[in-house]
Amino acid sequence: MATSRFVGYLESRKNIAGSACGLVGLALTFAGVAGPLWPVVVAGLYGAGALIAPPERPPLPGFPDPSARLDEVRGDFERLGGYLAEVDLPPAAAGRLTELTGLLAALLEPGWVGELLAQDPDGVHALSRTVRQDLPEAVDSFVRARWWTRMTPGQEPPERHLERQLTLLQEEAERLTAGLRDIEARRQETHTRYLEDRNR
Repeated sequence: MATSRFVGYLESRKNIAGSACGLVGLALTFAGVAGPLWPVVVAGLYGAGALIAPPERPPLPGFPDPSARLDEVRGDFERLGGYLAEVDLPPAAAGRLTELTGLLAALLEPGWVGELLAQDPDGVHALSRTVRQDLPEAVDSFVRARWWTRMTPGQEPPERHLERQLTLLQEEAERLTAGLRDIEARRQETHTRYLEDRNR
């Protein structure tokens, strides 16, 4: 432990700055400026250099970049697809689910769309929440409620709730898509203005 601290100090900014100033002190000694008090001059300059050196900065924690987070969501979306393929849904709900998963697949497809999405942390979070929480919960709650409805007929059909939930998730995904489209439209408009200004 003491050895690692010593090695850490040797590599620190304070030691490097102090050593540089100490070398200046030695140069002054060899030039005959320091005289018989040269050890005090060298030590003083070393101490001054160590004092004025900027403090050590701890390294930043290594958080995953947005594209890595998006890769994780892609993997989860593939696993979700396997689960959804095993669930028997009514035709109307199945159609809405197909539309929703098609849109999610397009957003998660690797390429320039994914790169654009990766720069939107809120969008990545919303997509992650849909894939990992909202969509599986909607389908699973439908499966559970359908079983209870068979035991107690006359209740509100659970597929109505599922269709409404899938519609809301579709609208959320469409808003995310519209936001990404607006970013690209603004980028195009900015480039047009740049070219117009350059040609004036």
